[in-house]
Amino acid sequence: MATVRQKLGQHFLSDLGWRRRIFETLPRNGGDVWLEIGAGHGEMTEMLAGQERRVVAVETDARLAERLRERAREWAGVEVVAGDILSVDLEKVIGVGTGGDGGARVRVYGNLPYYITSPILHRLFERAETIASIHVVIQFEVAARMVARPGRRAYGYLSAACQFYTRPEIVLRIPPGAFRPAPRVTSALVRMALPGERAGLGIADEAGFLKFIQTCFGQKRKTLRNNLRGVASDERIQGALRACELRSDARAEQLTLGQFSAIYQRLT
Repeated sequence: MATVRQKLGQHFLSDLGWRRRIFETLPRNGGDVWLEIGAGHGEMTEMLAGQERRVVAVETDARLAERLRERAREWAGVEVVAGDILSVDLEKVIGVGTGGDGGARVRVYGNLPYYITSPILHRLFERAETIASIHVVIQFEVAARMVARPGRRAYGYLSAACQFYTRPEIVLRIPPGAFRPAPRVTSALVRMALPGERAGLGIADEAGFLKFIQTCFGQKRKTLRNNLRGVASDERIQGALRACELRSDARAEQLTLGQFSAIYQRLT
């Protein structure tokens, strides 16, 4: 089974000591609703269950999901869903139009496959109004990009998107030996409290705004003027930069979300 999981890009968090350390960082309120991504053998599912918490454990490997469903009979409040987190109907499995039972917002835990971390996060961001916090184990390099601030080399589109929706922080650095099979890279636990900066920016078309930021970062070595040529005329771009008190040779990696927002609203 380990070989199957490797093909799926995920590694089991087999070390009990590390599982306990991770669990100690999570909110442990009675009655919380948890969405678990990549439940595996239930390494963290069993810990999340209890204290009248509801846990929806999503596992893409059908055989693992069936085995987990057998184990979960002993855990109150656990529902196992066999499916891909990128395609399952989250409203159906958690609660239509809400964060879950009684309107409570959902908390998310996931040991994410490294190669689809960004698509999974963007899927969750689509449900940002129903999520209280996200706690994910991911590749450390990706975690560093998520928390990077403007002016840092790692700052890019993923940084901006994550910080638009959440307040990300690296909580733990996790060695390869905590997993079976061991990955070739160091991992990290990232805590992402919601909301992020979007709450104060007043962006009406959030999808359009994110696409705009992605365009700004299209070629990191190029200036904003060059990257935005397909969005507006050079005259309008320069006017927007002057209005925002930015140099004409400003680059995307230098801008805060507030500055992206100001330019976006002037150009669109």
